Amino acid sequence: MQTYISILRGINVSGHKMMKMEALNALFAELGFKNIKTYIQSGNVVFQFKETPTDVLEKKIAKKIIEAFFFEVPVIVKKFIEVETILINNPFLNSRKEDPKLLHLTFLAAKPEEAELDKIKRGNYGADEFIVTDKSIYLFCPEGYGNTKLSNNFFERKLKLTATTRNWKTLNELVKIAKEMA
Repeated sequence: MQTYISILRGINVSGHKMMKMEALNALFAELGFKNIKTYIQSGNVVFQFKETPTDVLEKKIAKKIIEAFFFEVPVIVKKFIEVETILINNPFLNSRKEDPKLLHLTFLAAKPEEAELDKIKRGNYGADEFIVTDKSIYLFCPEGYGNTKLSNNFFERKLKLTATTRNWKTLNELVKIAKEMA
C-alpha cells in the first residue's frame, strides 16, 4: 500500500463549496481507499491505496466529488514521500532559518513553463519571496499570507496552472499523519 496526501482547493471557504469532512472521508472510502484521515476543514486527506499514478487518483477523486456534491473541486494528490521531501528541502528554513509561521507551500498541478516562470520572477512582491521547484512553490510571507500578492489566484493566472497553498504547520501535520500510517 502506498500512502498519499490529497489536497483539495477552495472548499469550505466563505460559505462556498461546503463539504463536511465526514462526508469527504466516506467518499474516499467509497473509492476503495484505506486508512483515511482528514486534517482540518480545508480538504486535506491522507489515505492509502495500491500504487497508482497520482494523476489517475486526482481524476478519480474529482469525478466522485462532482457526483456526490454537484460541484467541481481541483484535486492535487502527492505521494507521502514527495511531501516529506518538500518539507525537508525548504530553502527558507535550511539556508535562512526563517520563522515557520511565515512559510507556506503552493502545490502546482503540473510543472510550470519556463517562459511563464521568467515573467513572474521579474516582478516586485515587496518583502514576499518565492522559490519554485518542479511542481511546488516555497513561499516566505513576512507580513502574512493574507497580505501577499503571491496567492493561489496569482500563481494560477500567471502560470496557467491549478494551484493550492497550505501553511507550514498544516504540511507538517499531514506528514506526521502519513508517517503514522507507514
